Amino acid sequence: MGFSLSDFAGIMETVLPAQGSIAVGVSGGPDSMALLWLLSHWSKDRDLPIKAFTVDHGLRPESAEEARKVSAWVQGWPNVTHEVLVWEGEKPESRILEEARGKRYALIAEAMKKCGAQYLFVAHHRDDQAETFLIRLAKGSGLDGLSAMRPMQKMDSGISLLRPLLDVSKDNLILLCNENNIPYVDDPTNKNEGYLRPRLRAAQDVLEEEGLSAKRLALTAKRLARASSALTDIAHDLFTTALAEERADGFMFNYRALHRAHEELVLRVVLDAMDRIHPEGDYGPRLEKVENLVARILRDPAFKGATLGGCIFAIDPKNETLWVGRE
Repeated sequence: MGFSLSDFAGIMETVLPAQGSIAVGVSGGPDSMALLWLLSHWSKDRDLPIKAFTVDHGLRPESAEEARKVSAWVQGWPNVTHEVLVWEGEKPESRILEEARGKRYALIAEAMKKCGAQYLFVAHHRDDQAETFLIRLAKGSGLDGLSAMRPMQKMDSGISLLRPLLDVSKDNLILLCNENNIPYVDDPTNKNEGYLRPRLRAAQDVLEEEGLSAKRLALTAKRLARASSALTDIAHDLFTTALAEERADGFMFNYRALHRAHEELVLRVVLDAMDRIHPEGDYGPRLEKVENLVARILRDPAFKGATLGGCIFAIDPKNETLWVGRE
């Protein structure tokens, strides 16, 4: 059974927080073309302006021509205007896909500010979710990482990412394109096994034989996200109740309140404090290092202090406090 416009309309009732101008990231592949087509037809009776952005990374000779094709294809689609954003300057020699993704979001966020759009729709689907879960599992991620991608995500730039297709398979999106004569490009990067995601796709048949289908993996990620959300709420309450003093350069916590709590909650309080102290940081210390630090804070009677991730941690036994501050 395929995926229809009426299915999409049902999803949109719960996805879009408010009305207003929206943006869509469109690579030209079947996923993003299907998403833009769905948004365009869903918006027909809503007078909702849609700004579609295609980023020409300049990483392949044909990328500029593909971006021009997208402009031609979507011309005349209801409520849609399209713009090509070009990544100028030198390109990275390593971590190419990661760097390209970061630059793509940065360029789109800048363009969105100019047109007043707050919500950016992206076409991540169920197969992407399953791949993300496996990648993070291989890297030893904790519960939050294994929750994979969320339907809505706040970005540091201030925009919100919306992913309405996380429960839809790639096959159904391709079927939607074929049934509605929606053109799309085929990016050879998606088949280049020099990158991790294409290698995982190549192993999909083997994984499914063992019961690790994309549907099952995505469902597992959703269940973990539910558990992660609950723990985040409880940890936020602990942060508030254990906080003895907040200063410009850090936080003083009641050590007894932390010591009585579950270690997972204390870990989340520490991670939250570190993130607030260094909100500008792209990558914090590895989770394993923070886990080891929290274990020492809670169980090592000789622990007096340590530094990690640009933060200093110090216990005052006399006042029974834990200081987490900027190093």
